[in-house]
Amino acid sequence: MKFYIVDDDPAIPMMLRRILEQDANNSVIGVAANAQKAIADIMIQHVDIVLVDLLMPGMSGIELVEKLKRLHPNLRFIMISQVKDDELRAEAYQAGIEFFIDKPINLIEVKTVVEKVAQSIQMAAKLNAVQSLVGGIPTATPTVDPHQAQKAKILSILRFLGITSEAGSADILAITQIMIDQQLSFREIDFNVAYHIDDREKKIVFQRVRRAIKTGLTNLAHLCLDDMGDEIVVEYANTLYEYKNVRSEMLYLEGERSTRGKISLKRFFDGLVQEI
Repeated sequence: MKFYIVDDDPAIPMMLRRILEQDANNSVIGVAANAQKAIADIMIQHVDIVLVDLLMPGMSGIELVEKLKRLHPNLRFIMISQVKDDELRAEAYQAGIEFFIDKPINLIEVKTVVEKVAQSIQMAAKLNAVQSLVGGIPTATPTVDPHQAQKAKILSILRFLGITSEAGSADILAITQIMIDQQLSFREIDFNVAYHIDDREKKIVFQRVRRAIKTGLTNLAHLCLDDMGDEIVVEYANTLYEYKNVRSEMLYLEGERSTRGKISLKRFFDGLVQEI
């Protein structure tokens, strides 16, 4: 993985570099003390993961994440902070970060968080590979792998919703597969056991998934505005979101409503399994 570190305290990048590069597969390809230099560097380099300080002079870490996310939607972000403010942290997750690393820097925490983000990137790459296979030329003697067929169907729905590039898409695929394989409803999944995570990490996974599903709601509302007669659009609106929420999102987009449509993880995942 290629990392870029943004922190105005020079000791932090030095410490993070030593930890990250203990793994021969990792390399820190750039360091910046401010947002402006980081943007200039990242625009011309291939970066997988950006580690960024929350509080910096000039542009804050949250503002930097928002700006880079617009420029490079596939970039992954880990935020470094000694601030424990829940509202600020919620704002950072909303901006698009994957995890927090708390100061003072802890070696185990850094390695654990980085490993989880790297796994998410690898899962997204596998999603893209499956997606490309789905669009490929069929072989002369096709054999159907049920798991591959299920993944292909999930991907086709996520692609229709325009969320395959979202960080939460890998989690959506994994959760749906658990539901299918174990014949569970969404509420029956024990995420702590299935994911080998604690409650804090479970909350982070749910935040990623919620961001992706919300993006899907907005995209679906746009599709409804463009073509109300499309049967697939209407079906997904009912099955995955409940049509009234898509309608609320449409009215919000048209400026006729001050609040957006709501999402339900249970509704989305149970509906997704139903579609498959």
